[in-house]
Amino acid sequence: MNIPNVRTGEALIREIDETRVPYGMLAIWFLGQVSVIVKGGDKIVYIDPYLADSPYRRFQPPLRPEEAANADCVLITHDHIDHLDPDTIPGMAKNRSDTVYVAPGYCLDALAEFGVSPERRIHAITGEWRELKGFRYKPIPAAHEELEYDSALDHRFVGYVLNLNGVTFYHAGDTTVYPGLVDTVKAENVDCALLPINGRDPFRLARNIVGNMNFREAAEFAVAAGIDTVIPAHYDMFEGNTEHPGHFIDYLHENFPTQKSHVMARFERYVYVSGRALK
Repeated sequence: MNIPNVRTGEALIREIDETRVPYGMLAIWFLGQVSVIVKGGDKIVYIDPYLADSPYRRFQPPLRPEEAANADCVLITHDHIDHLDPDTIPGMAKNRSDTVYVAPGYCLDALAEFGVSPERRIHAITGEWRELKGFRYKPIPAAHEELEYDSALDHRFVGYVLNLNGVTFYHAGDTTVYPGLVDTVKAENVDCALLPINGRDPFRLARNIVGNMNFREAAEFAVAAGIDTVIPAHYDMFEGNTEHPGHFIDYLHENFPTQKSHVMARFERYVYVSGRALK
């Protein structure tokens, strides 16, 4: 891949490693779908890394799994392969022995099969704040069409609220807006959030394509939950399951012109500055 001004491979890893992120800021790199890398201070968190060189992708991944060796932590939202990737996790697990993997109980056996040792696997228990490697996180239940819960495994689908470097970041994972989600997220005073916008319909569901918020729901949710800046996601990876992020921006412009948002270009570095953290 040779696109002007776009860093991939070792150049992208070098950019991540060398980016300075002072207190009150987060640097976010968008890898496509809902796959992001988040850095605050010197901590680097990968969320749903999807780096498979799959023929079903609309564009090639910016990194090979073996290049992604700088993660302090990997957060997994659920067990679908574009979120818990059987081509990505083994390469990452092999390359760095101290990366910690947090995932729902439904994912833990797969992580073991992918080479993640027991001491590096953490069960994502919803509703609990935990501290890990200098930052805090709380798994939030997600409804990928529906909430799925098991008393031993907890919720199958989750999102994460992170407190990292003085910034509160919400990664919704794959979810619809279910009763109580707005209040749960609003209580966390979220600075920046990544929300899916690809939507759902009976035709996609008939093809086993499970759905999420659509762009209108994501926009309304961001406003209702009091999110400072919202980033749309999950719209660009697979034919037949896409959305135009411009519709999301147009809807905000027409209905909520003071709601801050940012559409990320592929593999872009976006630096978020929290006004609340800097007061």
